[in-house]
Amino acid sequence: MKTLIKIAFIFILSVQYVQVKAQQDPMLSQYMFNGLFLNPAYAGSHRFFQSTLIYRRQWVNIQGAPQTFIAAVDGPVHREKMGLGLIIANDQIGVTNQTDFLANYSYNLKLGNGKLAFGIKAGVSQYRVKITDLTYWDEEDPIYAGNINGEIIPKFGAGVYYHQEKWFAGISIPTLLAYEKEYNFSININDASNLRRHLLITGGYVFTLNDNWKIKPSTLVKYTHAAPLQVDLNCNVLWKDMIWLGVSYRTGDSFVGMLEYQANDRFRIGYAHDFTTTQLRNYSSGTHEIMVGFDFGKDFAKVRTPRFF
Repeated sequence: MKTLIKIAFIFILSVQYVQVKAQQDPMLSQYMFNGLFLNPAYAGSHRFFQSTLIYRRQWVNIQGAPQTFIAAVDGPVHREKMGLGLIIANDQIGVTNQTDFLANYSYNLKLGNGKLAFGIKAGVSQYRVKITDLTYWDEEDPIYAGNINGEIIPKFGAGVYYHQEKWFAGISIPTLLAYEKEYNFSININDASNLRRHLLITGGYVFTLNDNWKIKPSTLVKYTHAAPLQVDLNCNVLWKDMIWLGVSYRTGDSFVGMLEYQANDRFRIGYAHDFTTTQLRNYSSGTHEIMVGFDFGKDFAKVRTPRFF
């Protein structure tokens, strides 16, 4: 009986993933250390190139739970008037798999003491559902006979981003193109690739307490039609421009603890742990997320101020 319950649970997760995952970009906890994950206008916002790798394992101890891998790189071009970025992301949960390939472009304008950037992104998402990997009760049932291999969906997004040395604000629509595709299984999985437009609003400020300590509160507001409004409230403390300690609360989902270590001018590593507040806390010990970053570029040596966002 326990085995059947586990199988049913994994299958339900997979079905919900196919329905919901296309509506949102991969969920991350350390997005505040690289705004490219949220907004294409962030591309090239620094005077150097930055690369980031993130691995996220969600809902530990639950078989078939989400796993995410993301690689991103961005930097300025054309005398810092423009920015380019690339994101490759892979999400897997149960029998479903989604891979994104996204190119980002930004155009920067000097405005006051900061820069105003307009950005766009374009790419594709590839969806796979491997039904034949499920443990099922009737192997002769034709609905289990085939897989969904390489369903391609175009993705477009846009955003605006303004930043100064101490604060930033941005707004983006990661999915401009609404798309609907049905997979008509007899178990009634409908609207499996229903991409819905959603709106992201971000903002943050860095307060200098003294020579050693700084504090950066920030927020992320996520709005999607026909879904509850979700707000992330974050607070990170920076010690000697070297160690970040942070906490975050995601409404209706989790508390997060974060640590980032700036090993030198180029290399940084971070870790986040999500403590879920949903009923899944009875089955999972939480979520692990690891980040590695490396900065480079011909003008890197000229940059003396630390990265705050």
